[in-house]
Amino acid sequence: MQYRTLGDTDLRVSLIGLGTMTFGEQNSEAEAHAQLDYAVAHGVNLIDTAELYAIPPRAETQGATEAIIGRWLARRGDRERLVIATKAAGPGDWVRHIRGGPRLNRDHLTRALHDSLRRLRTDYIDLYQIHWPERHTNFFGELGYRPAPELERDAVPIEETLAVLADFVQAGKVRHIGVSNETPWGVMQYLCLARERGWPRIVSIQNPYNLLNRSFEVGLAEFAHRERTGLLAYSPLAFGVLSGKYLEGAAPPGSRLALFPDYRRYSTPEGEAATRAYVALAREHGLSPAQMALAFVNSRPFTTSTLIGATRMDQLAENIASVGISLSDEVLAGIEAIHRRHSNPCP
Repeated sequence: MQYRTLGDTDLRVSLIGLGTMTFGEQNSEAEAHAQLDYAVAHGVNLIDTAELYAIPPRAETQGATEAIIGRWLARRGDRERLVIATKAAGPGDWVRHIRGGPRLNRDHLTRALHDSLRRLRTDYIDLYQIHWPERHTNFFGELGYRPAPELERDAVPIEETLAVLADFVQAGKVRHIGVSNETPWGVMQYLCLARERGWPRIVSIQNPYNLLNRSFEVGLAEFAHRERTGLLAYSPLAFGVLSGKYLEGAAPPGSRLALFPDYRRYSTPEGEAATRAYVALAREHGLSPAQMALAFVNSRPFTTSTLIGATRMDQLAENIASVGISLSDEVLAGIEAIHRRHSNPCP
């Protein structure tokens, strides 16, 4: 395993991090614990979850993933060797089962943190992240920013949110803070407020990044480099699409798109055309399409950790093994050629 420094902290996190949103839905507790054991045995120390999980979001499974991880942590007894990251949900009608509709104010964030600590059976969170912004902006695949002041008249300001996070750090319940599904403007606000008020700086940005969506490179990559707010790349396989298993309309039994057909952000005609080209390139060079896609994300200078997710142990093993793959100049040139023809088909 390789390790990289988390922001400007003293924490070294594994280049491959374990995403856990399938725990409690697609994966049973026993399967989840087996994945955690395997990942840690192969050098993974960053485990990422959220109060929202399991996915897809339902009242019946909300918080199940954290609880599964908490029982695993209690059994292991070596909490200090691991970097546990979780996230507080932002607002939205689709998450009204969380506190009647989560907000990023003091009351909601305090309840969210304490609930996560209880489920995870820990006294502190290594990295506490805002899952998505309170304000109206473009994330979760929305292309482009469109002002809509009528949708954010009572939005909680970033200043209020950061003040609460600063108190969590001061109290020792959170070691470091980060953001997720953020834009360059939002990242700038967090950093400027931290500098002006002497509050903790965000140390990471957890956004989607993969061969079908390289939008992080425009704007946010420079922040990641200059401000030491590295990328925690989620969906590095674009919901599994970049493995090639969904080409030509296939939907293998038990796969995410077979179980949850609404998760089709990366299954557009444009995305399929690009995927077909990337899969062909990988096979031309004797590479697994999934490992090529992951190795590309791993190789980016702004990537702190690539958050993989798997439902089967063979997938998990293949994904973790991508850390040992270095892409040749020829393969990288091939990727860039495809990117020029199919630039960010699935933002």
